[in-house]
Amino acid sequence: MASTQHPHTELEAAGDLVLPAADELAGRFPLTPNAHPATPEEYSEIMSTLAFGKKFTDHMAHMRWTREGGWSDRGVIPYGPLELTPGASVFHYCQSVFEGIKAYKREDGSVWTFRPGYNAARLNHSARRLALPELSREDFVASLVDYVRADVKWVPDVDGSSLYLRPFMFASEEFVGVHPAGVVDYYVIGSPSGPYFKGGLSGVAIWVEREYHRAGPGGTGSAKAGGNYAASLLPQIQAEAKGFSQVCFLDTYEGKYLEELGGMNMFVVMADGTIRTPELTGVILEGGTRSAILRMLRDQGVDVREEKIALSEVVDGIRSGGVAEVFACGTAAVVTPITRLAGDDFDVEIAVGDKTREIHKHLTDIQWGRAEDPYGWMYQLVPPRS
Repeated sequence: MASTQHPHTELEAAGDLVLPAADELAGRFPLTPNAHPATPEEYSEIMSTLAFGKKFTDHMAHMRWTREGGWSDRGVIPYGPLELTPGASVFHYCQSVFEGIKAYKREDGSVWTFRPGYNAARLNHSARRLALPELSREDFVASLVDYVRADVKWVPDVDGSSLYLRPFMFASEEFVGVHPAGVVDYYVIGSPSGPYFKGGLSGVAIWVEREYHRAGPGGTGSAKAGGNYAASLLPQIQAEAKGFSQVCFLDTYEGKYLEELGGMNMFVVMADGTIRTPELTGVILEGGTRSAILRMLRDQGVDVREEKIALSEVVDGIRSGGVAEVFACGTAAVVTPITRLAGDDFDVEIAVGDKTREIHKHLTDIQWGRAEDPYGWMYQLVPPRS
């Protein structure tokens, strides 16, 4: 589909619904302070290192669902080990889904996040596919508000850094029979993080995987489910052994069309200015960053095409100059140039291009409040310092 008009998907329409202000939601998850928070030395070490996803804050948001009572037990509680028995369903049948979202601290001390309504809608989409309970948008956003306000000191203010938020839910009922769980737990944890790829916009090398697939038609590919990421780990290990940062998966039926990386969507910038991305087929994840980029580009009048993209077209295009740039996108990395694409029978390199840099700057400027947000994507979690 080629268009300069952006057709809203079901997820986008749900994600664009107006949310209550943070102050209206605050307090849904009452705080139980951590009696043993990180020491000043531990805090200083974590905030000076900002290693992605390795260290976590003092608290976490939590609520529990039961078949009889629905959602209850809301609270922000001390971060720590969970109590689960070996019979907990998630260990056996992988009923778990998650989201990734960031909290950004601005110069005035306010803290913002990007499109939380979209993440709420996608979490519910994932939950439906895995027979998990849905939660209200208000509960989802309130869990972010109350958690971040409790641990606001953990939101870094270094340029390019953020508090990476991980909302997730899983089947915690104790049983080993195959049926949807009757007890489900939802949490939000956070990790103060720097850039996902330390090379920044210098580019990454991608290995194209032909033997393994991340997901298949009719499966769980469009859900942000833990099992999909587990399926990507073996080819990821093999790619890293060859010197590559990530894996690109191809379609299941013919094994010749681009789908996505292990955790990011892909874009191809043509020399004539057209920008292409693999179409949504129910197999790839409908990324929030992908969605935002599509809308920004179309509003700029760019010819954007969501369609099948043959690997051979991209490789030949890089060699001939018909393909000008290739990049990937996702919440964690935002926008990352792909500067090398290789497989069993090819190996091509391509420079970081101006369009990739422009898209990265436009999007991050909106996220950090350096540019106007005409879409209402940014949501204030914490007000400015008084």
